[in-house]
Amino acid sequence: MRCPNCQSKDIGKIGTNQYYCWNCFVEMSLSKGKLSMHQVEEDGSLSSLDDLFEEQDLQIEMEAQ
Repeated sequence: MRCPNCQSKDIGKIGTNQYYCWNCFVEMSLSKGKLSMHQVEEDGSLSSLDDLFEEQDLQIEMEAQ
């Protein structure tokens, strides 16, 4: 998986279906094959970044297991 924001592969898993990009410092959550992007604010709250991306940029194809 690559970060839709910076294209880095430096992604860490921080929870169930939650990921963090260590390159650009955004948090991502995955639900039904779609990422939601958030910026972590100084107070720990999250601000949505979804409006900065095209719909197809946030789609993730899940591999069959």
